Order: sequence, then C-alpha cells, then structure tokens
Amino acid sequence: MTETLPGRAVDGERFRKALAVHAAGVVVVTAQSEGIPAGLTATSFSSVSLAPPLVSFYVDQSSTTWPWLRQADHFAVNVLASDQAELASRFARKGVDRFAAPTSWRPGPLGVPLLNGASAQLICSPHSTVDIGDHVLVVGLVTETNLDPGGRPLLYHQGRFGRFTPHS
Repeated sequence: MTETLPGRAVDGERFRKALAVHAAGVVVVTAQSEGIPAGLTATSFSSVSLAPPLVSFYVDQSSTTWPWLRQADHFAVNVLASDQAELASRFARKGVDRFAAPTSWRPGPLGVPLLNGASAQLICSPHSTVDIGDHVLVVGLVTETNLDPGGRPLLYHQGRFGRFTPHS
C-alpha cells in the first residue's frame, strides 16, 4: 500500500485506476428542453433519501448536454438493462443524434423521453444542484416510477459494460 502525505491528492490517472475496480450501475438521464430531447450516460447514480424520495447523479461541468438538462422542468433516470450496452455507449458519445434510430423511446409524463427496455425509469423534478470539483451534483425529487421487475441491470467495471450474475 502506498502512503501519501496528509492532505495531498493522488494524481488523476491513479484515481481513475482505483475507481475502475468499483462496479457501477448504468443509467441514461433524459429530458426535453425547448422541444428537443437530450440525454447522457451516467454511472454516478445514487439514491439520496426515502423521505422525500431523492436521487442524484453527477455530470461533468464541460458536458454539452448539461445545459439542456439544466433547463428542463423534469428529467428521467432510465436504469439500463443488461442488454442495453450499445445504448449506454450511444448516449456517452459526442456528435451523434442520440435519439435517432436505433434508439427506441417514447414521450413520458410531461414529455420526458423514456427509453424503451429500461429496467426502471424514475421521473424527477429538479431539486438542487451543487458544483463540486469539475462536476455538478444533480439531485432530483422522484415524482413517478416505471418498473420492469424481471430486468437485470447493466454494469460498468474496468472500462467495460457487463451483466450481473447472482450467486446460487
């Protein structure tokens, strides 16, 4: 184990390598602003509170999608299923129409884009945002949910997408 001086941060590459061993669920956050759908892939999704029902995710401050999401009155967190790795990659890419075919989606409550085939969808109203480091912490109040109880989650680990396999 390498020791460092108190108060000194590790370099970015070492930090990334350490985080890569943590498996994370994969979501696509979607919204509609000025009639235009927008969305991005996130692995930083988390529950925050049961009462009130709050969830959060982080987005890079330099994201070109964030300004569109920030303007929206509502957004959806689409919890991706294990067979949606290509969809996760598509919403992580720059310079593509993420909502064009082969993406399959429908307008949900208040016009929020919902991705077909997701294991769960949480429709949220913006609750709060906080700039932290080079990211923005986004907290949403969950106002509605859609569930596919049989779905298995898509995971992200060591820079790759994978599937959850339960122990027998």
